[in-house]
This record gives sequence, structure tokens and C-alpha cells, in this order.
Amino acid sequence: MGYGSSTWREWVLNKDQSEPILKKALDLGINFFDMADFYSLGECERVVGETLLSNVNRDDLVLASKVYYAMSDKPNDVGLSRKHILAAIEGSLKRIGTDYLDLYLIHGFDPDTPIEETMEAMHDVVKAGKARYIGASTMYAWQLAKMNAIAEKNNWTKFINMQCQYSLLYREEEREMMPLCENDKIAVSTFSPLARGMLSGANDIRTQTDGFTTEFFGDAIDLAIAERVKRVADYLGITSAEVAMAWVCQSSKVTTPLVGAQSIEQLETAIGTLDITLDTAHIDYLEALYRPKDIINDHNPVRRARAMPGDDNEPAPPISTSSNSTSSNSTSPSW
Repeated sequence: MGYGSSTWREWVLNKDQSEPILKKALDLGINFFDMADFYSLGECERVVGETLLSNVNRDDLVLASKVYYAMSDKPNDVGLSRKHILAAIEGSLKRIGTDYLDLYLIHGFDPDTPIEETMEAMHDVVKAGKARYIGASTMYAWQLAKMNAIAEKNNWTKFINMQCQYSLLYREEEREMMPLCENDKIAVSTFSPLARGMLSGANDIRTQTDGFTTEFFGDAIDLAIAERVKRVADYLGITSAEVAMAWVCQSSKVTTPLVGAQSIEQLETAIGTLDITLDTAHIDYLEALYRPKDIINDHNPVRRARAMPGDDNEPAPPISTSSNSTSSNSTSPSW
């Protein structure tokens, strides 16, 4: 999402800025790259595709893209109709520079198109060899279940991957979506591990200009959880971003986390979290303040205030002598 054109979003990196990060990702062994036609209105796919495919063989990559959001103001250039899906896959393949995607996802739930029409079109994309598998993103669990049930009833291709938002500030998918995916053997790819920068302490251009950050996050509970992340980070001698990402990586509910690095340093930090194991006591401490919040998707715009019980002055707990909390770059100080 962060690569393409700054004319789409101020914080997006252009091709010259993106190339070094993408090449470094390849050097670090990353092979799964997630895109969407909507990101920079196609320029993301073009930048990522050109950079990757000029450096490695196509068979060494796992490429994903998504369809749903409007690519223009034309009536057939949006949604999950058969017409739009079949046109969109052709556009994505052309921009990326490949003849197939490993994973093609719907970017959300389309209430204006019959599920049967959407699922048959996605099935036809697979049968035509233009995608190996299909997935979905950002919807209610009942919608995913219903779409896959209709596909199964008609012997069409089913979704094998769900992309959903997941972080210490947004854990609503733990209630229904993640248990559904575990039961149905659907892989879970999670995005926004830093809650759009709220958990990293960053004050970069995206944090300043991304309206979704203030819309979704920033109430008293979020700020208190972010403070606990900082306390644990200070105690372990690592950054808040590393703590937040390590928490996601340690979750048994997550198949693969998606990260959007906007610098080589951020990319190396993300990779480094794989070597960090949080202590059980610290995980409990980080999770303790969370309270239910409204589902975040396009069809639930209402945000209700949440009440936090009392003041939170509890320090980060010391590491349990029976656990294996480790950091790749620090020794925990005595408490």
C-alpha cells in the first residue's frame, strides 16, 4: 500500500524510493508481497511488479492483489460484479507484469452484488489460470462463512485466506473471524500491527495525514495500551514497534503478518521481531486493558466511546524465571 504514487496519499513512496526497500526485502528472504489495484490506483502494482520481476524469477515469488474499490468514477469500475472482477484481474496482471497471481482477494464485502455472482466470477478466474487461490478481506465472519458455503454448494473455488486488521488496539477478530478460520482451515494474514502508527510512537507523515488513524484509534483505552507497550519496550531495551509486532507474530491465530515498511530500517525492525519472544507475564500485561470496540469495516462507520476502569499506573511486570522472554539486541535489566 505504501508504494506507488504520493499523488494518491502523501505518505506513499514513489518508484525510486520504493525500489531499495523492495530489493532489501528480497535480500532478507521475503517472498510474499501483497498489493491491490486500488493502492495508488494501479501504480502500486506497477512499481512492485516491475521491481520484483526485474530482480528474481516469478516462480520464487508469492504475489497477491485485491479487487473491489473504485478505480475510477465509472459505474462498472467498482464492486464485485462479474464484469468488474474479470476486467480487474486483467488490469492487475498487466500492471504487475505476470500471467497469474498466487492469491487474488476480494478487498471487502459488496452488499450490492449477489454472492453467487461474485463467487462464480472468482472461481472462473482460478479456472482460467489467472489466479491459483482466492481470498477475502475485511468483512464480518458470517459474510465469509456464507460466501464459502455458497461456493461449496456450487462446487466453486473457496476462499483459503482472510486478511484482517489485528493489533493490540484492535482484537475484535478474535471473537468470531479467527475461530471460524481456524475451524475451516483458512489462513489468516493480519495487517496494521502498529495500529497505523499508534503503537510505534511515530509522528511521521502518514500518522499526521491518515484520517483513519484518528477515526479508528486514540481513545483513552488505546492510549493506555500504547503506554503499556512503551513500558514493556523500555524494560526489554527494545522499541515499542518491536513489542507490538512481536505480540502479533507470537499469536497462534496469525498465519502471516503483513507489514508496510517505508524505510529499510523499518523493514529490518520487522524482520528482527521474529527473534523476540515476549514473556507470558508481559503478554498478559499488554492485553489486560483491552475492551470491546466496534468492528472496523466500510459498513460499520459508527464509533462508540469505551470506558476504561480507573487510572492505569501499573508498571510492566518483571520477567518470569520460568519463561523464555528474549530480545535479539538487549539484556533485560533487573527490576
